[in-house]
This record gives sequence, C-alpha cells and structure tokens, in this order.
Amino acid sequence: MILHSQISGENLRSKIHSKEIVFGGNKKLKIYGLLNCRSGKRMKRENRVFFIDEIEALENKFRPCGHCMREAYKKWKNFIHQ
Repeated sequence: MILHSQISGENLRSKIHSKEIVFGGNKKLKIYGLLNCRSGKRMKRENRVFFIDEIEALENKFRPCGHCMREAYKKWKNFIHQ
C-alpha cells in the first residue's frame, strides 16, 4: 500500500503507466476501486492510497467500491451478510 502523500506526482504517473499501481483507495473508509472512479477522484489527498492489485487491497482489509466495482462489491456484501 502506497500513501499518496508519500509519492511524487512523477513517480505516481510512472507507476500507473507501467501498471505497478492499478487500484486506489480511501484509507479512512477502507474502500478501494478503479483509478478512474468519480468517487475516488473526490477524496482528499491525505486519505488516498494506492495498491498494486486487488489482493493487496483485500489483504489490507479494504472493501470494493460500490460504484466502479459493482459486481465485486455485491459479492463482498453477500459474503459479509452470510
């Protein structure tokens, strides 16, 4: 997990371009999603984190975004409510 406040803009763009970073998340809400999600783009920089893959996000106890990852969110929600 990479904190947005601990990475330069140039380094971040490079990692996104090379697919080293694929997902973003909100560390306060513990939600992760796609980098182009409108919900994710509105969050404060100090709350934003980045993940290499979905496994890393799940290992850090983040849940899928209900907007940009609707199917993964539904599976997560059904699993939690069993």
